Amino acid sequence: MANIPKHKQISGRQKAAIFLISLGPEQSAQLMKHLSEEEIEQLTLEIANVHTIKGEQLEIVLEEFSQLYMASQYIAQGGIEYAKQVLDRALGNDKALNIINRLSSNLQIKPFDFIRKTDPSQVLNFIQGEHPQTIALIMSYLEPQQAAAIISALPSERQADVARRIAIMDRTSPEIIREVENILEKKISSLGTQDYTSAGGIKAIVNVLNKVDRATEKTILETLEVQDPELSEEIKKLMFIFEDITKMDDRSIQLVLREVDSKDLALALKGSSEEVSLKVKRNMSKRAAQMLDEEMTFLGPVRLRDVEEAQQRIVNVIRRLEDSGEIVISRGGGDELIV
Repeated sequence: MANIPKHKQISGRQKAAIFLISLGPEQSAQLMKHLSEEEIEQLTLEIANVHTIKGEQLEIVLEEFSQLYMASQYIAQGGIEYAKQVLDRALGNDKALNIINRLSSNLQIKPFDFIRKTDPSQVLNFIQGEHPQTIALIMSYLEPQQAAAIISALPSERQADVARRIAIMDRTSPEIIREVENILEKKISSLGTQDYTSAGGIKAIVNVLNKVDRATEKTILETLEVQDPELSEEIKKLMFIFEDITKMDDRSIQLVLREVDSKDLALALKGSSEEVSLKVKRNMSKRAAQMLDEEMTFLGPVRLRDVEEAQQRIVNVIRRLEDSGEIVISRGGGDELIV
């Protein structure tokens, strides 16, 4: 077969083949263990087609791999902006951008990477003065737990507004995302490509609401019911709140009760409707129901916040059982619950 072509004509697959050849059979074999069968077949074919490698070609390929490895290490240490700054000083702006853009695509680095590593309280101070649409965009890229902490801390009149904007958000152009990142003190997370980036949507806000405190969840849903009834209904279909226990089948409730702390159950039912209380007690033994009543009486007056927190803990158990497949909850479509 022909020799390896000049560097400008070398494909990524050919570079990988040259790199593996330079490592030797033992180390190459160790690396290939982490590849798919298709990737191994493709690289094996490329290696078989390589007869000679010029010293200059090998040097260029090894240098490129070294730079990519160095850049990935810098990203792991301090984030993508830190890596760019170091590479910029070491290699120059153009080469640094080229390496970062390639890694951004390969590592699937998301926008606002630097914010996802920041404490939610600090992020809140950083963004609370921004327009609700800007806040919604940023929160769409955060982990649900982090976004939940931020939305809970926003003023109540802004919570539903931001939640609605997350839910109806579809696609945002890279230019707008870059502009927002530049506003946030030019801490840019490279997009890697020019494709439109999906963020937000119904599932995004449901993930957030599933992790906020009960009071925040209630405020947002009640406000959305007035502002956008259709959107509110779509969100509720994908959510599970404490009162939805009445919609669960008996077997599912019995599975949940095995996982729930008795004190949490007593506290949660202190603030629930009679319908919820009866549904729960019907799935307990007579003695267990009597003990529950005694514990509820013993609690005396309780704070609403404590009741809501206990209800949320029980909801979290239900959601965990659903996630693990132990129970399946109907989401408003009229289907039977399957256990």
